[in-house]
Amino acid sequence: MNASANNVSHSASPIAVIGAGSWGTALAILLAGNGYTTWLWGRDPVDVGKLQSDRCNKRFLPEIHFPDLLKPSHDLAGILGQVHDVLIAVPSAGFRTTLSIIAPHLNKASRLIWATKGMDPGTGKLLHEVVMETLGHDMAYAVISGPTFAHEVAAGLPTAITVASNSASFATDVAQRLHNNRFRAYTSDDIVGVEVGGAVKNVLAIAAGCADGLGFGANTRAALVTRGLAEMMRFGVALGGQRETLIGLAGLGDLILTCTDDHSRNRRLGLALARGKSLADALAQIGQVVEGAQTVREVMQLANRHGIEMPITEQVYQVLYEGLAPRDAVNALFARELKPEAN
Repeated sequence: MNASANNVSHSASPIAVIGAGSWGTALAILLAGNGYTTWLWGRDPVDVGKLQSDRCNKRFLPEIHFPDLLKPSHDLAGILGQVHDVLIAVPSAGFRTTLSIIAPHLNKASRLIWATKGMDPGTGKLLHEVVMETLGHDMAYAVISGPTFAHEVAAGLPTAITVASNSASFATDVAQRLHNNRFRAYTSDDIVGVEVGGAVKNVLAIAAGCADGLGFGANTRAALVTRGLAEMMRFGVALGGQRETLIGLAGLGDLILTCTDDHSRNRRLGLALARGKSLADALAQIGQVVEGAQTVREVMQLANRHGIEMPITEQVYQVLYEGLAPRDAVNALFARELKPEAN
C-alpha cells in the first residue's frame, strides 16, 4: 500500500483516527500507507508513548510497522486542530463518551467517520442517532463497515467494505481515502442498513460458535448463517434499512466472515460457552471487547419493541443472560413450529 495507489501527495488533507486498538491502528496504517498524514490518538499516554517508540502496535498488530505518515499522539486538542476529518474506531460502549470528548474540539468544517460496530448501550439507538444527539444534525458523517479483520487490513490483504453517509460527496471522499490496489470501498446512502449489519452479525456469530463448539457440523453452521441473515433482514428493514444493503458486504459479507473464522471474537465466545466456560471466564480469556455480548441486549430490546421475530438472537440472549445451555438453545431452534422459509 502506498501513495501511488491513489495518486495522493503527502500534503493531502490529514486525518485523525480516534482509538488505538487493533481496528483503529489498522485503519491508520491503511490511511497513512495511502499517502495521508494520519494522527492516531489513544487515551493512555503510556501506551501512546510505546506506539511512538516502537513504530508498531506490539499488543494488537506486532508484525506491522507504521508508515512514516502515521503519527501516534495523546494530544487530542492538537490533533483535532489540524484536521477536518475524524475517524472513530472505539467499542460501541465507549462511542457516546468519545463523541463528548471530541465535541469541544470540532468546528463547522469537521466531518465524522466511524468504524464502530454495535449499538448505544442502554438506549438501543443506532450510532448515527447518537451522533445527531451529541453533535447536531448539520455535520457530514459516514460509517464504514464490511467483512474486515484488522490484521488482514493492516497487512494489506485484499479487502472490500461499504461507506454509507448522509452526504454523497463525503461518501466518495472517504472511499477515495481508503481505496488502493488491495482495498476497495463501495458507497451507499443506507446508513441504517450498514449499521444494522455490523451490529447484528456479531450476535449471530456467537450462535455459530456455540453450534460449532458443540460439534454440530457444517450443515448446522450453514443453516444458522442463512436463517440469521433472514433475521438480520427483518430487523434492518423494520428499522428503515434496505434489503440490498443487508445482502451486501456490510450484511451478508460480514456475517459470513464473523461466523466462520476463529479470528472473530464473537465466534470464539460461542465456542468457549459451548465448551462449558462461563460468560465471565470466556470474556476474560478473549481479553478484548466482544461486541455481540452487549449488542444482543439492545437488539432484543428493539425486536420486542417493534414485534420482530428473531429466534436465533433470542436464544443467544438466553444463553448469555438467562442460563440456558447452548445445546438446549440449538435444540429449541430446531423444535420450532414448521413454517414457509420466506416468512
